[in-house]
Amino acid sequence: MTTTGEEHTAAGTGPWWWVGWRGAVLDTGLALVSAFECGGEGVRFAHDAGLPAPVGVVFGAASGSVLLLRRKWPIAVVLVSIAITPAQMGFLMGLVGLYTLAASELPRRITAALAGMSFAGMLIVTFVRAHQSVVRGEVPMGNWLVPFASITTAIGMTAPPVLLGLYMGARRRLMESLRERADSLERELQLLAERAEERAEWARNEERTRIAREMHDVVAHRVSLMVVHAAALQAVARKDPEKAVKNAALVGDMGRQALTELREMLGVLRTGDGLDRRVPAVPLAAVGAAAAAAASRAAGDSGGGEGPSLAEIDELIGQSAAAGMVVALSVEGDLRAYAREIEQTAYRVVQEALTNVHKHAAGAKTYVRLAHRASEIAMQVENECPPELGGGSSVGLPSGGNGLLGMKERVAALGGVFVSGPTDAGGFRVSAVIPA
Repeated sequence: MTTTGEEHTAAGTGPWWWVGWRGAVLDTGLALVSAFECGGEGVRFAHDAGLPAPVGVVFGAASGSVLLLRRKWPIAVVLVSIAITPAQMGFLMGLVGLYTLAASELPRRITAALAGMSFAGMLIVTFVRAHQSVVRGEVPMGNWLVPFASITTAIGMTAPPVLLGLYMGARRRLMESLRERADSLERELQLLAERAEERAEWARNEERTRIAREMHDVVAHRVSLMVVHAAALQAVARKDPEKAVKNAALVGDMGRQALTELREMLGVLRTGDGLDRRVPAVPLAAVGAAAAAAASRAAGDSGGGEGPSLAEIDELIGQSAAAGMVVALSVEGDLRAYAREIEQTAYRVVQEALTNVHKHAAGAKTYVRLAHRASEIAMQVENECPPELGGGSSVGLPSGGNGLLGMKERVAALGGVFVSGPTDAGGFRVSAVIPA
């Protein structure tokens, strides 16, 4: 985990203008060493200038202590070192000042100008001092060595600190750039992770909705018919034993089918939850696929892995008619093959609409209309007003309010239009148009 620039700066705040205490201690030590150096060289300067020795020591120590300000005002430090060059003092301050100036963020033209001034001052002073020493006979060397010694000394006192400062400044800027890029990359990765988590949560919610819709399709129609047959069984048990036996057989068959389909889906859900660790975890999408497969077998006894189709509409209506519903089917256009998703959705819309009639309008006459058009298929399920106005369903079927929502979601997923609502005559109408 990297540290951002703001956090890095805040974590290393030192006294005054220093970023950290380490830099403050280093600069203080360098300033003390420079003060001692300049103070010692101030004795010779005072002797050459005819001044008292304490004056030279104080002047040298004050000049050398300016190195303490090298991070705050590097230009001032270099200028002071150039100014005291004729007094042959401040060599450490000159080296450190040029290094700090080259490593700073100041424009390179300023660094070049001050480095040139320092080079020229050191060259002139060294040339004059060396020539005087040769003339006095203090240094046994020829006059031709004076320029060479002056140039070498000037270059040695100027070029190394400038080049090292330029290198360290470039290296520091490179590290800061890399740190900023790492911080930016970390923020981008965190943002991508948050977006990925949001997309995963959205996908989970979509799959949960799909599973709920498929489970509703699995059980709602069969259980509704079971309740209707059970109510009819209760009504005719004593009057017509033969019909009662037939209704009981239908209730048993539908119950077994519903239990089988629920058992399959619950088994997949249980495996996905990891209760059996010997079986690898099943993604939520697989649970939805299993629920869809189980729901597709809810169409009738023939089942089939391909799911319900429009060819099974007659059988679906026959089941509702066997439960006592008066239902009429009318088909416009020629029946043709559609995509599997289109046929399944059309079948589910009719199935759920008939289930709602069983729940909320028992005994009402129902009309189912299918229209095969050139580029679409339309379906409509409309029931008349039930015999007992306001009485509700005589068998007391519960409703969770998910049927119409599930139909609308199915049709909208295929780019179709779904409309439902009460009619002026007191009935209810469900209409859907799906592009083919």
